[in-house]
Amino acid sequence: MERDYGKEIDAIREQMESLQSMTSSQLEDLRNMVMTLLPNKPSTEKLERVHVMHGMHPDGRLSEMMEELCHKTGEKGVSGLVTYLGVYNSGGRQSNWIRNAVPADELLDLIESGVAGKVLACIGNANRLAILLEILRGPRTVAKLVEKCGFGSTGQVYHHMKPLLAADVVVEDEQQKGVYIIQPRKVQGIIMLLAGISDMVDETYTQEAWEAPGEK
Repeated sequence: MERDYGKEIDAIREQMESLQSMTSSQLEDLRNMVMTLLPNKPSTEKLERVHVMHGMHPDGRLSEMMEELCHKTGEKGVSGLVTYLGVYNSGGRQSNWIRNAVPADELLDLIESGVAGKVLACIGNANRLAILLEILRGPRTVAKLVEKCGFGSTGQVYHHMKPLLAADVVVEDEQQKGVYIIQPRKVQGIIMLLAGISDMVDETYTQEAWEAPGEK
């Protein structure tokens, strides 16, 4: 009897996928169990309206900064405070930034004012993001963008760059005519926006302290 190797391979593939699915679920359950047993699991201290998170990070300095933000949030009576810093070096250009205790309410106002929507609409396009990615990696000419991003013509590049230029996100390099760079003071915003997206995809670094309805 002639064997149907294609059918056998499909059956093996289905078994492997099923096994992988079962294993992933079991590993996640095991991970959650281990997290509840860890001696250094972050603890909380309930203030009047804010939970102070202790030991959230292996670096004690960062854990202290988190505790300080929790205390300040309670003292100021705001919904939250955000501190962030970073460095980005690519294509011979470097950007550093530090912001401390930025009121979360001010960030939320960006949605209500419509600013957030306009910014996201400006860059929220696969072609524009491809251009931003290339220019973040280093200064680029339009011809280079055609090559790297797979556009059919320079006209297509200019079409997709127009909103980025209008928003002052991308600018022509003052030192090299025809070469485009990310506006230096806008690098921070792009990197932090991507950091926010990363946190939406991976929740590993977030700790919650939910209160039951009616609890004070």
